[in-house]
Amino acid sequence: MSAPTHSDFANSSWAAQPIHSERHVRIIVVGAGASGLLIAYKLQRSFRNFTLSVYDKNLELGGTWTENRYPGCACDFPSHIYTYSFFPNPDYTHVYSGSQQIREYFVRFADEFGLGQYVKLGRIVTRAEWDDRAGFWNVDVKDLETSEVARETCDFFINATGPLSQWRWPDDVRNMDAFKGDLIHTARWPAGYDLRGKRVGLVGNGSSAIQVLPAIQPEVGHLTNFIRGAAWIGLPWGTERQREYTQKEKDRFRDDPEFLVKYRKEQEERMHSFFTLLLRESGMHAAAQVAVDKDMRSKIAETRMADLLVPKWTLGCRRFTPGPGYIEALQAPNVEVVHSGVAELTEDGCVAADGSRHRLDAIICATGFNTGYRPSFPIVGLDGRDLRDEWVHDARGYLSLAAPGMPNYFVLLGPNAPLGNGPVLTGVEAAADYIIKCIDRWQTENIHSLTPRREAVDDFNDYVDWFMPRTAWSDECNSWYKKHTTRGRITALWPGSTLHFIEATKQPRWEDWDIRYRGNRFLWLGNGHSQTEVDQRADVAYYIRNSDDAEHSSRWKKREALTHTPYFDGSCPRKTLLSSGTP
Repeated sequence: MSAPTHSDFANSSWAAQPIHSERHVRIIVVGAGASGLLIAYKLQRSFRNFTLSVYDKNLELGGTWTENRYPGCACDFPSHIYTYSFFPNPDYTHVYSGSQQIREYFVRFADEFGLGQYVKLGRIVTRAEWDDRAGFWNVDVKDLETSEVARETCDFFINATGPLSQWRWPDDVRNMDAFKGDLIHTARWPAGYDLRGKRVGLVGNGSSAIQVLPAIQPEVGHLTNFIRGAAWIGLPWGTERQREYTQKEKDRFRDDPEFLVKYRKEQEERMHSFFTLLLRESGMHAAAQVAVDKDMRSKIAETRMADLLVPKWTLGCRRFTPGPGYIEALQAPNVEVVHSGVAELTEDGCVAADGSRHRLDAIICATGFNTGYRPSFPIVGLDGRDLRDEWVHDARGYLSLAAPGMPNYFVLLGPNAPLGNGPVLTGVEAAADYIIKCIDRWQTENIHSLTPRREAVDDFNDYVDWFMPRTAWSDECNSWYKKHTTRGRITALWPGSTLHFIEATKQPRWEDWDIRYRGNRFLWLGNGHSQTEVDQRADVAYYIRNSDDAEHSSRWKKREALTHTPYFDGSCPRKTLLSSGTP
């Protein structure tokens, strides 16, 4: 056996540094919405020696809430849980707030913590390619105003654009260019557009259509809603109906933080029960479906219309929305319901799939987004593999956070993220924490790259496919959860509750990652000193204490210490599907 060489140590900058010294780390994030801003906040709060650029195609930050400004646009989660856990918004005016208020919340968040310094607006990433020899990403960024393309490099490339960023026209409508009137997509609503007195066609009855119809119905001359299928509309998880908060309530939200946090916790707990409702074997599911069916039919005057609007498939198969005012507006005198899709556009309107012709001044396409998770630009990883090709038919990621063959690449709200499992921003925070832990390990060790092992990706997706038939999502309905198919693979949802996702991603499973080092894997041990020893403000005997207040060692005890709070004393046990016993 040849003698070991110590050249790695002698030639390394790590040798002169204390253990876990933070080398410079460069991060590029695509998307300045809820996810991208959160990454910026967490890096700024906990890191030093980093460079961050957050690129966004829009001229304002806010992500989907900057793009979606159609009349009636609102979040279908209650307002006070559509916030970061640590940054409440006492200024929300309604139980379900409109897009403008939500965007203002994220702008205020960015202003409060000075995150604008990292954000570069009006720019798109046109290509990202991993240089394995150098161990970094080459990222081409185009300035939309000047059309100039600049090449940037980064150690970590994070996609925070979300699954609802690439809006789509209906792909089965012929002659889209034939219409001479105004053709509008809800995700590209023209500012100041006046619908008063016009004959309007609304294509679709998903979340956007359900919101826009009651908002524009009083203004238009005549409105035709083209509906191909039914949709569940209601509040099956028992939360509050849409209303404006009273001035007394709003004053208390602002003046009494403890009251607001208790109110937020109550709403969050209701949303956590949502997942159990979606399990087929749950008694909650059957009861909720009966209740929503009854509620919908009570609002529909004609039995025939009720039979067409109330789905035959199970509650929760498609994303449903509270939909305040939709059913009522659908029955207004100036509204016509066509139970058919649109087959083709004509110069003065459209022809429906049932053969009926309709003269229209404007056509609104509430036809959603491309939700297959295929990136809109090349992301080229190991062996020249483009993620667009890897995910063209089926997006198979790792815990919704990463992709095989893509070193130092992360995605927020990626394939099988907890989008419809409960409070969405709670899941985004858990994902961001996971990514930050990976960046921290890279920064404080001499790591070249972290790539999820393909066998770990395969095993996770096998679990997803085993679990999903238990849920309402797997029923036969056309859903973007399944890439707008009826029986396709569910790629948009986590196989469990949001709390399940939080606990599953609490700590990285490093054994699932191919971790490659630059030289000897223990270079980061450095010069034999601790950073505590060179920190003049540090207590070098910090571990000496009067009692054992250290973090518990087992998962169950850590969870218990974290979750048994003064806000919940267990006096009113919640309904659960399963016991908490050991296997």
